[in-house]
Amino acid sequence: MRVRNCGQDRAVVIAGGGPTGMMLAGELALAGVDVAVVERRKDRQVIGQRAGGLHCRTIEVLDQRGIADRFLAAGQAMQVAGFAQIRLDISDFPTPHPYGLALWQNDIERLLADWVEELAVPVHRATDVTGLVQDEGGVDVELSDGRALRAQYLVGCDGGRSRVRKAAGIDFPGWDPTTSYLLAQVELRDEPPWGIHRDAIGIHGLDRQNDGEPVRVMVTERQLGPSTEPTLDDLSEALKAVYGTDFGIHCPTSISRFTDMTRQAAAYRNRRVLLAGDAAHVHHPAGGQGLNTGVQDAVNLGWKLAEVVNGYAPETLLDTYHTERHPVAAGVLHTTMAQIALLRTDDRTKALHDNVSDLLSMDQPRKLYAARMSGLDIHYDLGDGHPLLGRRMPDLELVIGTGPVRMFTLLHDARPVLVTFGDLDHADAAGWADRLTLVAARYDGNWELPVMGAVSAPNAVLIRPDGYVAWVGHGSADGLRDALTSWFGPPSLANPTAR
Repeated sequence: MRVRNCGQDRAVVIAGGGPTGMMLAGELALAGVDVAVVERRKDRQVIGQRAGGLHCRTIEVLDQRGIADRFLAAGQAMQVAGFAQIRLDISDFPTPHPYGLALWQNDIERLLADWVEELAVPVHRATDVTGLVQDEGGVDVELSDGRALRAQYLVGCDGGRSRVRKAAGIDFPGWDPTTSYLLAQVELRDEPPWGIHRDAIGIHGLDRQNDGEPVRVMVTERQLGPSTEPTLDDLSEALKAVYGTDFGIHCPTSISRFTDMTRQAAAYRNRRVLLAGDAAHVHHPAGGQGLNTGVQDAVNLGWKLAEVVNGYAPETLLDTYHTERHPVAAGVLHTTMAQIALLRTDDRTKALHDNVSDLLSMDQPRKLYAARMSGLDIHYDLGDGHPLLGRRMPDLELVIGTGPVRMFTLLHDARPVLVTFGDLDHADAAGWADRLTLVAARYDGNWELPVMGAVSAPNAVLIRPDGYVAWVGHGSADGLRDALTSWFGPPSLANPTAR
């Protein structure tokens, strides 16, 4: 049964205004796509602690859009990469941001929402997606207030209980929860033992970053908690089971429950409906990769969806979103489950944890796992060739004309970039000049990748809007036209203007 359309057609509707949804909205707006966000919360309501920071690759992604400084000013740069609470130093990695950022999700969402507002993206708050109907031309999106929006595409960024995923009939296989945790921000009457505490029940912690702020509490529940919203009484009972007292908790700012449930969508796309972030994958927050994976989902999907909506590329380009991002999230789930196994508090697991800690203190294992946890090791399978192919483009300081230009600044507009070095010209890219930034540059330094180290200097690189290398030239332009056509559609009649 078709729903009543309220006359507000959009190219793309995004369900969910969290970090993933807002990042995707910004990506689409930069590409000139008519996009709107539907968000169930009203007035950017406080959501509790949830994610607590950004990993290196996510900071790089924000830097590629020219907004990283906003986040760096609001948070605290520090070494946040870790595996099963074993810290992994990335200060020697070849990146402009060899660190992570301690910053609560509330602040991350606020800064992304400010950016999206600057890009004039409409956000329908206090509204939820309740259903959808697809046809060959688009999607009718049912809203909780009785209205409907018509969109060419709908993207579900609406969390682990995604209504969009369920309405699209996409399976969500995985592992059921075995344990649950309460997270809260509360006031305490009594002084608690600060810091991390481990016992037979699990891992717990109490922390207050600044005087006058609420105390942040994490406590493992003795038994798996229900799926209902937790109460202050639930938190009191869990604290008493661990500490023998609840420290006089009162005035909660937020209380939430999370588990070690691990699931991933069987498909990230069903015709005109796509999934990103927690709607596509959920897992325990060990390692802090959930929010980061979602934001990077958005950056991978955004330019591809824009290419299709703007009529440059065929709809089949959207299939590469699942092909590239599903294995990345599968790896995150695999790594997260391994961490949870290592965080058990029995003596045998503690011994195993100590041995893994010793192993990760060695240079090569440390680099391998640090790159994995910080997102710097992502490698999309784009075929054989130069080591750069399918990997993030380093933020080189190029010389263009007579002045230095950082590589990441060339990606601020979310357009693909072709950079040539030496004698290789732009002739083969002439037909894509209307959608491609063409740059003739010089770079005299070393080319380095995390873990891999030095790589040979190419004559040219084609960089996708998400910062990953789609083609590498070795003295000729062989394969460039094929790469341009594959990723950005057939050529037009526009003439190039090299910078």
